[in-house]
Amino acid sequence: MKVEGRNAVLELLKSDKSVDKLLMQKGAEGSAGRIFAMAREKNIRVQFADARALERESETGRHQGVIAFVSEYEYADLSDLCAPKGSPRFVVVCDGVEDVHNLGSIVRVAECAGADGVVIPKNKSAQITGAVVRISEGAANHIKVARVPGVNYAIDELKKAGYWVYGLESDGEDIYACDLTGDIALVVGGENSGIGALTRKKCDKILSLPLYGKVNSLNASVALGAAAYEAVRQRR
Repeated sequence: MKVEGRNAVLELLKSDKSVDKLLMQKGAEGSAGRIFAMAREKNIRVQFADARALERESETGRHQGVIAFVSEYEYADLSDLCAPKGSPRFVVVCDGVEDVHNLGSIVRVAECAGADGVVIPKNKSAQITGAVVRISEGAANHIKVARVPGVNYAIDELKKAGYWVYGLESDGEDIYACDLTGDIALVVGGENSGIGALTRKKCDKILSLPLYGKVNSLNASVALGAAAYEAVRQRR
């Protein structure tokens, strides 16, 4: 897997993940020097090349002069997120989020809001790729992402572990009237279809953010951001 972009590679080097090598553009300045120094400290092989060579290797076209080569992403196990914890637990469940930009943004929001992890299904969903790592600004290297056979299975397991499961949709109860201070899982639906019918039934509640404009929905990652930080506000 390739991780591209300076911020994403910096966050990768801060994590404990194994990096096979770095490909860096000759003459790169600014944060490139910090990346090189961190790589040397960790005994990571660094190869320098011209801009054309990086363009050929780049999968996103946004390498910013640095590409890291790593092993395939190591997913967490769902049981890691179900384990007891000394403080209230918080996870995000993605139900059919197929756009890599949305998944990257969701992972970034979840990590920034202090979530314990993100759950994604193996099928009909974007997976953690180098592009998702870059879009998440490296957050995917700092948060557990569990890949499960199905979202409904994951919800059942989370509820057994004591989570309250809340779906985010436009026709639910007012999120600001809901207690989000305990163990919670926020379910985010896909770009076009939202949360699946059976998944909705499995949720303890469907919650909504107030909409005052003429557009009747929010982007999945934006909705999660507002909901996650309402949980953060209540927990503080």
